[in-house]
Amino acid sequence: MKTLTLASIYELQGLKNEALEIYKELLMANPDNKEAKIAIKRLSGIRKKYLGVDEEMKKFFLNMNSEVEFLEFERWLVKLWN
Repeated sequence: MKTLTLASIYELQGLKNEALEIYKELLMANPDNKEAKIAIKRLSGIRKKYLGVDEEMKKFFLNMNSEVEFLEFERWLVKLWN
């Protein structure tokens, strides 16, 4: 059963796409669902802002082999979330 709680759990686990799909389904079933509307706006904004960034940095992260690269990745994360 798809619920706001399940979508929230997915979101907290980093499963943003899965959460977004549930929120969309809940909103289609109930167009007045304010929580689903807010969550869709929040998740859609995150996806647009960082579109393409995840794959590039994922490759960098997977291929890191030095302390310098780790520190560079760490700086990127801090910059990303500030």
